[in-house]
Amino acid sequence: MKIDSVPAVVTGGASGLGKACAEMLCALGARVIIADIDEDAGRRIARKTGAEFMRTDVRNVSDVEALFDHIGANDPVRILVTCAGVAPKLSMTGENGPFCMDAFRYVLETNLSGTILPISRFVDRLKDVEPLDEETGVIITSSSIAAFDGQSGHAAYSASKAGVAGMTLSLARELGSKAIRVACIAPGPFDTPMMGNLPPRREVELGTQSPYPGRLGKPEEFASLVRQIIENPMLNGGVIRLDGALRMLAH
Repeated sequence: MKIDSVPAVVTGGASGLGKACAEMLCALGARVIIADIDEDAGRRIARKTGAEFMRTDVRNVSDVEALFDHIGANDPVRILVTCAGVAPKLSMTGENGPFCMDAFRYVLETNLSGTILPISRFVDRLKDVEPLDEETGVIITSSSIAAFDGQSGHAAYSASKAGVAGMTLSLARELGSKAIRVACIAPGPFDTPMMGNLPPRREVELGTQSPYPGRLGKPEEFASLVRQIIENPMLNGGVIRLDGALRMLAH
């Protein structure tokens, strides 16, 4: 699918991987809406790039409905990139009592439900829309290598990202008849604010575990793959690991 002049939504677009995707899409001429709960950062990025910002909690049906209603039916969103997510460490054997199910649900609601909810509204708005360049729409979701290499203390995060990866082929098969593609990226450790909670030494260790290039990924490298997926119609139904051949250790 072409990118120039096409409406696009990036959830989690105010920082990290989502921010890089929003910047890339704007640079290529897309009409981008950044959907995020961080109003200050979102509006700042919107001013810088020429995007539009809408405060959106991806767990909230009303917020997501308003996001897709904002564009209108005459020229609907055709590119959806879902990057909103959280990654708290939730220990099963911590000192604060039993595993916190409320925290577990929060992670799943944000990372998994917060992916499928925007997808469902995106698809609904495209149900009667004619294809553009033989395609109706493109969906790109964000999983993680934690879906496959879960680390100690990250059962909730791994479960949520495994769910995102797991629904990719099912969605691609269901939506293929509507000329909507679905692809998923499973990144390794990237240099984003989400990594800021780690000690600097740990960041270096994670980067050097990669056989090559032996460093943390750059957000623009994630955005580059997003662009390739959008523009290549044969990229459909797969989960692409973007990790420099890194395999996470247990801790």
